Amino acid sequence: VLDDDESDSGGSSAASSTIGDGQTTPSLTPQTSVAALVEHQQVVATSNDDPTEQPSAVMMWEDPFGATDVVNEEGAGNNNNSKKKNLANLPYRTIDIDVSRAMPQDEHRTLDEWNNPNDVSYQPYQIREAINRENAKVKVQRTTTDTDKGYHLGDSSAQQQQQQGGNNNNDGTTTPPVFSNQQRIFFVCFHLPVVVVQNTTTGEWKASWSESILAKTEGSQIVNAMTAHWIGTVSTRPPIRTKDDQDKVRAVLAAMNCTPIFLPTELLSQHYYGFCKQVLWPAFHNIDILDLTIDRWDQSKLEGWWQSFMGVNQEFARAMASSIQPNDIIWVHDYHLSLLPKFLFEQEVAQYGRNVSRKVFFLHIPFPTSQIFRELECGEYLLEGMLHAHVIGFHAFDHARHFLNAAKRILGLNYTTLEGGLIGVSFMGRTVIVTMSNVSIEPDMVDAALLLPSVQQGTDALRQKHFGRMIIGGCDIGQRLQGVSLKLLAFEGLLKDYPSWQTRVVMVQRIILPGSRQEDEAQTVRELRFLAKRIQDTYGEAVLDYEEVNGYSMPMDRRLALWKASDVLMATPIREGLNHWPMEYIYAHKHPEKPGVVIASEFSAVNSILNGALRLNPYDIQMTITTIDKALTMDMQEREGRRYRDMDFVSGSPSDRWTRNVLRDLKDAILHEKAHSDSTHTSSASTPSLSSQQLGKNRLIDSTEAYLARESGMAFNHLNHQTVKGAYEACTRRVFILDFNGTIVIKEPPGKYLKREILGTSGNKPLPEVIDALTRLCADPKNTVYVVSGDSAENVLNAIGDIPGLGLAVSNGAHFSPPPVQKDQRLHARKWDIFDLGVDWDAVKRVALPVLSKYTARSNGSFVKLTQFSIGWSYYSCDPEWGSMQASHLVLELESELRAFDVRFVTLKGVVEIVPRKLNKGLFVKKVLRDAATQHHEGIDFILCMGDDISDEKMFTSVFSYVAEIGDEENAKPTPPVVGQEVSDQPTMSSSEVRDPMYCYTVAVGKKASHASHWVHDAVEVGNLLVSLSGLEQEETQMRDAPGATEIFG
Repeated sequence: VLDDDESDSGGSSAASSTIGDGQTTPSLTPQTSVAALVEHQQVVATSNDDPTEQPSAVMMWEDPFGATDVVNEEGAGNNNNSKKKNLANLPYRTIDIDVSRAMPQDEHRTLDEWNNPNDVSYQPYQIREAINRENAKVKVQRTTTDTDKGYHLGDSSAQQQQQQGGNNNNDGTTTPPVFSNQQRIFFVCFHLPVVVVQNTTTGEWKASWSESILAKTEGSQIVNAMTAHWIGTVSTRPPIRTKDDQDKVRAVLAAMNCTPIFLPTELLSQHYYGFCKQVLWPAFHNIDILDLTIDRWDQSKLEGWWQSFMGVNQEFARAMASSIQPNDIIWVHDYHLSLLPKFLFEQEVAQYGRNVSRKVFFLHIPFPTSQIFRELECGEYLLEGMLHAHVIGFHAFDHARHFLNAAKRILGLNYTTLEGGLIGVSFMGRTVIVTMSNVSIEPDMVDAALLLPSVQQGTDALRQKHFGRMIIGGCDIGQRLQGVSLKLLAFEGLLKDYPSWQTRVVMVQRIILPGSRQEDEAQTVRELRFLAKRIQDTYGEAVLDYEEVNGYSMPMDRRLALWKASDVLMATPIREGLNHWPMEYIYAHKHPEKPGVVIASEFSAVNSILNGALRLNPYDIQMTITTIDKALTMDMQEREGRRYRDMDFVSGSPSDRWTRNVLRDLKDAILHEKAHSDSTHTSSASTPSLSSQQLGKNRLIDSTEAYLARESGMAFNHLNHQTVKGAYEACTRRVFILDFNGTIVIKEPPGKYLKREILGTSGNKPLPEVIDALTRLCADPKNTVYVVSGDSAENVLNAIGDIPGLGLAVSNGAHFSPPPVQKDQRLHARKWDIFDLGVDWDAVKRVALPVLSKYTARSNGSFVKLTQFSIGWSYYSCDPEWGSMQASHLVLELESELRAFDVRFVTLKGVVEIVPRKLNKGLFVKKVLRDAATQHHEGIDFILCMGDDISDEKMFTSVFSYVAEIGDEENAKPTPPVVGQEVSDQPTMSSSEVRDPMYCYTVAVGKKASHASHWVHDAVEVGNLLVSLSGLEQEETQMRDAPGATEIFG
């Protein structure tokens, strides 16, 4: 019975005790009415006895803090108004109660020592709190709180408080820990979105947020709901030269939750001005490397630039290593830091044994076609670096499509459409989400700038300067890809073809020269000056107001003045990422201003965003001339209609909303990952798993199929080698059924020109250690060992045909050979059998081969592959998209032509196969198990079945089917007959009993959705297991160092 020895915090046996609001409760005596105590919620009965009677046992809880109100202040003594407080989690002590007297048995303990940790009666509380703390640690590390505000994790101080069990107050009491609800998010960008300047007189440094969409904005819901931090390099005016200046800038930025990274000048120059601006920037904008003559391309510089690029990304990763905690969100921005997700991943695996943070990578410039991207020597590494994020974002579908094609053609990665319209790329056992999300301007910032006197003054000055003329405005970077020369050529054509405009229109063109690509800018400016002079010489200086501005941008007030003064905004880039200036122009012309007209190039990202813009191809000069004339003559009703189409997005999609949209996609990515991963075991490439309660909320079980899928996933565990070895040693009749490629033979790593879905194998032979292990396992008379392959008999025999006692099955089990007796027997000595599946295969060939020949002729790289029981059309050497398209049409045509035959079509690993409908690996597996049980009447007590792809799933289900039919052989479906054997020679199914114990392991190679009961990482781990079971004493590390061994995480 639980009780406390005194009811007041003074420790004496007083006649009464005081509750928080000053009311008194009766002291605990034999005459005390239990009803009175219940009324004050100080005593509860521990039996079903009437609480108004004298208790046989009582339990009393104390509030040692003196802070818990038992009754409402307004209704003291009123039972109906009593607060239902649960005091069970407060510190308590236990003592034995003499139920006859309702008094403590140890009457000598008169002092209340609950503040003394050595108090014996306090130990149960200490034990319980220790357990709670351990549970809380696990919960903090492995669970995610899914709320509207995002993913929440207690901050470091709260975690420390939890681990310590709370804070100690001045009076010695302990208060419960308080957790923070705020999730931490890191915005990582090469350039911090800040402006840092120094007062040249006082030397004082000051900083403010820039116009960037990555900058902190007032009233941001993300910043209010999360703990946001920015990390990146910083450019200052004047440049930082001393360590003291670095410390001062670091202190100034710390107040803005920004962490600057200071890099050596040479490293920074080679990274940014070298690799980023001279290699990646032109390549990502679809400029062929051979066309980089304008930059005096020097291939010898590339290696040093690449090393600097990796060095900067590694420096960012090192700077963040000590700050990352489980469940942090890390949002990496733009191509300068393409490798950072991978470096962070590797650091987390080294520190935690797994990936613990959630990563987003967003590219703000275009992504090139796979043909251009393939020219980058480092392209494969860039793709892998980006793919270590959970979400990869783009501003336009064209950019995402190019990325998906590059991933498929260079890395061989397939992508699929997921529920909710998301696109998923399979990479390292995870699904990486590819998303498209657009962002507009910050309306509040533009509204504030529009109120500046300089804006209206600038607007009036431009209108006065060009009085009587309609203004075509333009503000572009002075680089070739901005297409300004094409704009000037079209404007010149307008003045020539439409002479009436010569006195009624003016183009106000501003050229910004940032100096990031100096050769490009110098050549572009020479060309623009030549065209501007020619136009002014021909039609007069009044038709063109051309001006160059040095700097990375034009101040907002000057831009807004130009926008407000312009009747038309013209932007004609030939390659461009997201440009906010057309949106800024539309917003500057909001009601009651006169609507403006935007002319946008179809090669710009903003073209897919603005529905009211006039679209054009800047290379088509005549089309551009016509479009300019249409914009200038557009009536007011159409102008207002076009403004109306875009104003909702322009004014209602600030960076805060964009951030929430991307984080929503991240949430979906995490939930998708959890739904396809084991609920109790987290793979190395995934984040901590959701709790079962949360999984239940997000994944409704609305059908038997869904329920079984969930239960199967929960039971899908990593194979324990020691458990298997213990079972192996305890059994006397064992059967091994092993797949070949990808299971006992290591798959080759993907190369730039080898597609993952058609990966070959390393020499098509297992490692020597695996061959030795198979040889030893086959030599044990207690073992029956078969290797089942979809490959041809010739390839399998060349690899493992000389292992004595090893049974083989090729062509997915259609053609099989029992274990040979003599060591030297090979292909000519083996006895090969085939199933009689009731298909006239010669007739199938006569119908199918003409169809296959037609598709082979039109698909370069394809060929027909014939085996004894299958016809295959291989397209893995074709262009991936073309081959897949032709394969889908081929299957439809074959289904029509072969509908009279009992065949089916299998599309797997770049091959379309025609096989008998009844044929699969499972058919052969069940035959092996039945034959083994027939030959040994005591039955089988150990089964190990292992495979790596979809064709092996039938092996797993056949093993389960065999176990289920034991003891009920009469009702089991018989195995198809073998060609050439008399019915009397066919093995008969004999009745047997389930061995007790019986061990059955079905193992998938690679963690994925499977019917198997267990999984292993790869063929290396399969080899380790076989070596262990065979009794060989080789170190497992030798196999992990083998060429082609895949990396095992966690």
